[in-house]
Parts: sequence; structure tokens; C-alpha cells
Amino acid sequence: MPTTILLHLSGEDPVLGEIDEIPAPGDTTITVNNPRRRDGKDLSYIDGNVVSVLWPMHRVTFLEIVPTAEEEELIGFVRE
Repeated sequence: MPTTILLHLSGEDPVLGEIDEIPAPGDTTITVNNPRRRDGKDLSYIDGNVVSVLWPMHRVTFLEIVPTAEEEELIGFVRE
């Protein structure tokens, strides 16, 4: 199951996308599927028909794991 992430790159706006697995500490690249801006629009520096992008890890500042709707619902229920 793909994991939705918000990828923060040095000197760029965050990129929203999906990854197949969380990168290990020794990985040198990260493959992001369906890369887009946070608002869902295409990235200006990537062609519109691109499906996957491979970024070197030295460009990545950090990444956030975005919860799915099911996880949000589960957490919301527990908090009430």
C-alpha cells in the first residue's frame, strides 16, 4: 500500500506524492509517485505526464507522512 508523503526539498516548495516504502537510513534516492504541489497542481519544473520522480536524498530536508482518511477517522474516534 502506498504511503502519502509531503517531501521537503532544499530551496523548493514541498512536494506531495506517494512512496511504496519509507526510505532506509542508507538509501541515496527516493522515488515519489504522482508528484504534485500541496494544492494538487502540477509542479512547474516537471512535465505534466510524469508519473514518478527519483530525487537524491541529499536534496531532501525532511519528509512528512500524511495520514490517510481512515487513520484520521480512527484517531478522531479515539479522541472523542
